[in-house]
Amino acid sequence: MGNEALLTKLREALGNAAVITDSDVTDSYSRDMMPLAEAGRPLAVVLPSDVDGVQATVRACAEAKVPIVPRGAGSGLSGAANAIDGCVVLVMTKFDRILEIDPANRLAVVQPGVVNLDFRNAVEKHGLFYPPDPASYDWCTIGGNLSTNSGGMCCVKYGVTTDAVLGLEVVLADGSVLRTGRRTVKGVAGYDLAKLFVGSEGTLGVITEATVSLRPLPQAPGTLVAGFDRTEAAGEAVSRVVREGLVPSLMEIMDASSIKAAESYLNTDLGAGSDCQALLLCQSDAGGELAQRELAALEQICLDCGSTMTYATEDLTEGKMLLQARRVVLTALEQYGVWLTDDVCVPRTRIAELIAGCERISEEVGLRIAVVGHAGDGNMHPTIVYAPDSADEFARARRAFDAILEVGLSLGGTVTGEHGVGKIKRDWLAREIGPVGLRVHRQIKQALDPDNLFNPGSMFSPA
Repeated sequence: MGNEALLTKLREALGNAAVITDSDVTDSYSRDMMPLAEAGRPLAVVLPSDVDGVQATVRACAEAKVPIVPRGAGSGLSGAANAIDGCVVLVMTKFDRILEIDPANRLAVVQPGVVNLDFRNAVEKHGLFYPPDPASYDWCTIGGNLSTNSGGMCCVKYGVTTDAVLGLEVVLADGSVLRTGRRTVKGVAGYDLAKLFVGSEGTLGVITEATVSLRPLPQAPGTLVAGFDRTEAAGEAVSRVVREGLVPSLMEIMDASSIKAAESYLNTDLGAGSDCQALLLCQSDAGGELAQRELAALEQICLDCGSTMTYATEDLTEGKMLLQARRVVLTALEQYGVWLTDDVCVPRTRIAELIAGCERISEEVGLRIAVVGHAGDGNMHPTIVYAPDSADEFARARRAFDAILEVGLSLGGTVTGEHGVGKIKRDWLAREIGPVGLRVHRQIKQALDPDNLFNPGSMFSPA
């Protein structure tokens, strides 16, 4: 089947409006938010609105030997949803319904095109809580979160996306529909196929529905901010929190560069002082006296570790204002250029060493590198700033990006904590998991997608 025949077949199955070939439009669907990742020009962009449309697209593309790249909102930071030349980009944003909210069993059934924040707001009306909260939660979709196994600031207490998944509906490479998982709290029958597809970055199938677990809505959080004049002291405070068994609902870290950027952008003083080298932001959503005790224990640990400033508040508005400084860092860095954010996860005892490594790399490449991250689970986001019109600075930013991954691995970490591998970390994945791990990945891919139909070249090469 040639390309024109494929396009005709797709239009017959989905309607003309759902099959887009105008390059001015398709180019806008060709890449995500990662500037390093390569992107090709798709043959077409297809926007199905039901499972039948997804099945028809998969079968037609399989017959024509045309690859498919599944895509959500495009908020990703690894190139996992980037087009390759001649592919069909399968956009799932029309799958935008919350099919069921079951308060009694604390679960929901949701389509992949639902925006994360919209879903969180919907279940909140039932006194429930969906924890995964990526930084782009106001526009990223549940399907994209599933594809890359997204995390967020609440991971320290509530885990990442996979920890909330009970079951999935997936269209496989032959067009059949796999329904896997359960609606029960426990279930160990057979392989855990649902978890296999979470984090697979669209390389194994197209997720069309998810059953997820929900939690009771937590109490309004109390907030603690603590400043340190040494990064090592902040790192020791994080280690002490973990050792002493405290589990705050949020524990974030900001280095000196990110603090200055946020203060400048917000035109405010976080109260950390000019000598502050690291800022810890912690929250407790335990509520009442328990939250007060938890925050007091966190504050005492920070003071014992040499904090030069602490401030705790139970005022919700004030807490949101403090946390806003962490949330705006990437936007704040745009004052100095465009940003390239990395994603490494290291043991929590080695966060300070990673920040020190990033400072060294910053000096070596001559570019600003700001480090923020989820201190509670060791997932750091060193962010490199460079001039958008400078090929030399872009090349140096690329070197810094890889150097940070090298440091992360050397500290016993992993090359991605939540953004995924995509098309920029394939070689790094191979280094991390080794030849046997890579072989098993390829065997799974071959078993489920023998013609390499789904997102070829993402995560790893076929051989």
